[in-house]
Amino acid sequence: MTNEVVIRDLSDATSREMAEKVIEILNTRKARNVKLLRVEDQTVISDYFVICSATSNTQVKSLAAEIEYKMGLCAVDPLHLDGYSEGQWAVIDYGAVMVHVFHEEARQFYKLEKLWADSEEVDISALFDED
Repeated sequence: MTNEVVIRDLSDATSREMAEKVIEILNTRKARNVKLLRVEDQTVISDYFVICSATSNTQVKSLAAEIEYKMGLCAVDPLHLDGYSEGQWAVIDYGAVMVHVFHEEARQFYKLEKLWADSEEVDISALFDED
């Protein structure tokens, strides 16, 4: 896998394909501790949560902006974007996929994975570079 994100039309993609594209984008930007939770059995608001950490407010903003930009190139625009300006926790809502970009301290505080402990954590190891 290279650091280039392949751009393709995802307007008819499954929620899993969209989540995997977001993870691919996060991988190119060095997001930390990326998790994919399948939450469709626990809630009607989304099928998947993508959760990751950033080391600074600037990186939170950068990751969120990159996801929004690259997904837009793939013909997928967010329904809602929140928290971007504060740089502690940005959430990008794609309907079937919700992306949570946390500053490391905020992630420890909110413990989103613990709140959704009944969900399935999807193995995404094959999606990452082998550095």
